[in-house]
Amino acid sequence: MAGNTSRVLPTGNRSSVFTLIAAYLGLFVGLIDSNAVNLALPAIRADLGGGVSGAQWTADAYNVTFAAVLLTAGSLGDRFGRRFVLRWGLAAFVVASLACAVAPSLDALLAARAAQGIGAALMLPQGLAIAAATFPDTAGRARATAAWAMAAASSAALGPVLGGVLTDTVGWRFIFWLNAPVGLVAFAMSYRYLAESRSPSAGKVDLTGQTLAVLTLGTLTVVLVEGRTLGAGWATALAAATMASGAAFVWSQRRLTHPMVPPQFFGNRRLAVALTATFAMTFGTYGMLLVNSLGFQQSRGVSALATAVAFLPMPLVYLTLIPAVKVMVRRTGPRPPMTIGLVLMGAGMLLYAAVGPEAELWLLEAAFVLAGAGLAFNTGPAVGMALSAVPVERAGLASGVVNLARLVGITVGIAVMGTVMALVSGDAATGPGFTDGVRAGVLTGGVVEFLGAVVVFGYTRRRRSEHTEPTEEVCHA
Repeated sequence: MAGNTSRVLPTGNRSSVFTLIAAYLGLFVGLIDSNAVNLALPAIRADLGGGVSGAQWTADAYNVTFAAVLLTAGSLGDRFGRRFVLRWGLAAFVVASLACAVAPSLDALLAARAAQGIGAALMLPQGLAIAAATFPDTAGRARATAAWAMAAASSAALGPVLGGVLTDTVGWRFIFWLNAPVGLVAFAMSYRYLAESRSPSAGKVDLTGQTLAVLTLGTLTVVLVEGRTLGAGWATALAAATMASGAAFVWSQRRLTHPMVPPQFFGNRRLAVALTATFAMTFGTYGMLLVNSLGFQQSRGVSALATAVAFLPMPLVYLTLIPAVKVMVRRTGPRPPMTIGLVLMGAGMLLYAAVGPEAELWLLEAAFVLAGAGLAFNTGPAVGMALSAVPVERAGLASGVVNLARLVGITVGIAVMGTVMALVSGDAATGPGFTDGVRAGVLTGGVVEFLGAVVVFGYTRRRRSEHTEPTEEVCHA
C-alpha cells in the first residue's frame, strides 16, 4: 500500500493466520458485544430500570460514539500509527467493559457504554488497514479481506446466542466481563504479530468536524429517544440544535483543508444512493433486534437464549446467500439485488407486524428468513456501489463513510422503532397494548425498507460497466 511504513513480512501460513487474528480479534469482540447486548436488554431493564428508553440508550450510547468517532479514528491511525491507535482502542474497550460489568446504575452503564463505543471506533479501521499493509499483494489482500468479512459476519450469528446463554446462566454482566480476557489476548498478540504502519502523507485530524459530528448525532438521538418526555419546548430546541450542527458540519467539510469527508462526496448521487440503502438496511435490522428482543421475552415469556435461537434463521440465511448474490451482482450490477433486498426486508417486517410477536413461531421464522435474505441481497452490493462511485484512491474513505451510514442507521433505527413501540404501547411491559406497540415498531421499520427500495430503484442509473462488488473494503450488517 502506497504511503505505508514498517510493513510486517509474514514468514509462513501460520504466521499469516496469527497476524490476521491479532488484527481482527478486537473487531470481533467489539461486534460480538454489540450483538450480544441486544438480547440482554430486558434483563438489564429489569435490574437497572429505565423502561424502553433505558433499553434504547443502552444500545445507542455505544452506537452514537462509535459512529461519531469512526472516521476520525481512521485519520488518527494514518497519522500516529495504526498499531498504536489499535492498542489504545483495545485498552479503552477493555476498561469500559469492566466498568459496564460493575455498573451500579443505568447512568453509570450508559457512560461506560459510550466509552466502549469510542474504543470500538478506534479499533475498527485499524485492523483492516494493518492487514492491507501487511499483505500488499492481490492474493494476500483478498485473503485478509475475506477474514475480515468472516469476523464481521459471524458476529451477527454468534453474538445473540452468546448473549442469550450468558444472560440465562450467569447474568448479563458476564457479557462485559468476557471482553476483558479476550481484549487482553488481542493486546498481547499485537506486540508479537503486528508491526507499526502509518501514512507519511496523512493530513491533520479534523477536530472541528469531529466535534460537530458528535453534537449532531448526540442531539438527534436525544430528540428521537426522549423527545416524547421532554416537552415541546426542549424537543424543539434540541431539534433546532441538531439541524444547526448538521448544517455546520457540511459547511465545515466544504471549507476545511483536511476535512473528515471530502466535499465531492456530498454531490455524488451513486454514493448517496448506496448510503441511503445502507442506512435503511441497518435501521430496520437493529431496530427489529431491539423490538423483537423485548417482544419475545416480555410478550411470549421465553428466555434470552430461546429468543436468540429463534432469531438465528436471519443471520444464517444471510451468510448462506452471500455467494449467490456475488454471482448476481456480476451479471446485473448492484441495482436489482439492492432493490430486491430492501423489498424482502420490508416484506419480512410487514409479515412480523401483521401477525404480532405472539403468533405461531413458524410465521415469525418466515419473517426472519425474508429479512435475512434481504440483508444478503443488499449488503455487499451497497458497498460495491459506494466503492465504484469514487476514485480508487478514495476507496478506503468511501468504505468508512458506508460504515458511518450503517452506524447512523443502527442508532436512528433503535431510537425511532423503540420510541414508536413505547408511544403505541403507553410504556406497557406486557398485554395487548405492548403487543400493539411491538407491531407498530416493526411496521415502521418495514416502511423505511420500502422507501429505501424506491430510492435505489428510482435514482440508480443502470450501467453495465459498473457491475462491481466490494473487493478490498467490506461492511456487514
